[in-house]
Amino acid sequence: QLQLVESGGGLVQPGGSLRLSCAASLVTLDYFDIGWFRQAPGKEREGVACINWRGGSTNYADSVKGRFTIARDNAKNTMYLQMNSLKPEDTAVYYCAVVSSSRLSRPCVSSEYNSWGQGTQVTVSS
Repeated sequence: QLQLVESGGGLVQPGGSLRLSCAASLVTLDYFDIGWFRQAPGKEREGVACINWRGGSTNYADSVKGRFTIARDNAKNTMYLQMNSLKPEDTAVYYCAVVSSSRLSRPCVSSEYNSWGQGTQVTVSS
């Protein structure tokens, strides 16, 4: 069974950067679409950034466009989320998730993804 483990979260000042990683084990990600999602207290989980299995198509939430970059390294079975110019409103628990590309119809919609990591806390505060 696919397992996903996030790392890289933490406390950062506004304007700072963090890079989240999500390592997959037991199953290769070659034919999976992947995504990063976040959930702040009292809010619904939202799609932040997603990338298709070939790596040629990405989707970003409007709130993070130009600041966040999603990437995947299939050789390392790992996905990344580079977050720059962080704002207090980026504070949330961040999750990585995957779904077989053949089963995905709506990229970056959380209900479409069926394997999830445990989440990593990102706090942006001075």
